[in-house]
Amino acid sequence: MAFFGSPAFALPSLQALVDAGHTVAAVYAQPPRPAGRGHKEQRAPVHVLAETLGLPVRTPFTLRDEAEQRAFAALALDAAVVAAYGLILPKAILQAPKLGCINVHASLLPRWRGAAPIERAIMAGDAETGVTLMQMDEGLDTGPMLQTRRVAIGPATTAAELRETLAGLGASLLPEALAGLAAGALGARPQPADGVTYAHKLARDEGRTDWSLPAAVLERRVRALTPQPGAFFEHRGERIKLLAAEVADAAGQAAQPGTVLDDRLTIACGDGALLPTILQRPGRGRAGTAAFLRGYPLPAGTRLG
Repeated sequence: MAFFGSPAFALPSLQALVDAGHTVAAVYAQPPRPAGRGHKEQRAPVHVLAETLGLPVRTPFTLRDEAEQRAFAALALDAAVVAAYGLILPKAILQAPKLGCINVHASLLPRWRGAAPIERAIMAGDAETGVTLMQMDEGLDTGPMLQTRRVAIGPATTAAELRETLAGLGASLLPEALAGLAAGALGARPQPADGVTYAHKLARDEGRTDWSLPAAVLERRVRALTPQPGAFFEHRGERIKLLAAEVADAAGQAAQPGTVLDDRLTIACGDGALLPTILQRPGRGRAGTAAFLRGYPLPAGTRLG
């Protein structure tokens, strides 16, 4: 068994394999990269856990190198598990394990193939999502499905909360699925041809708040983009993070989008109004709206960028 993963989402899956007694011959993670104010090299969360568990870690910059592919084939694996690894697995890697490569994908395929399925599901207002265990092929999350589990997206669910839920759910499916594959008792089924959507990678500037959008859309974006890359608006040369918000009643308060309507920081939108509940200025801590306004007044009539 080999494991491919990098961020915290993949940690429960790696731990589940170890707890189930699988021999993990190698763990592949993204290479350490500079991070933080000191730009010190930081290992990926999976890298840290693997070393804690005493597992060998490999951090190639690419898997397209033939020497890297030969080294992987030399492991003579029965299977490999992939969870948010971050690099494309070429055909030579996909075909090396006897049972193939199994991907833990955070959506109900074929909806939200791609890099950001959790965030896109919340932004779209989906009522539910889930986890799909998939037999990987060379396409972008196009392989046949082994197992799926559903979970509701609540009206206040954030991306961070949903990611944690789906990470645990995916990990819980792995031991049974791998046992079924090994015994020939679990078959893969093709993804439906209808309902395909793509969860394109999040761009940092997607967090910029466009007040001309409906308040309900903006509230979902705040939940989807917290903690990364983060929703924000700019005012007086500062980029102010929107960490939590609610849709507010704006009946009878006609104003241009981006206008502060009252002393609670209710903000007019293209349709309805948004009430920020947690904000953060650069270099400051998180603050509830009342505390934020004491240090950074935004009186009614203020137009926000």
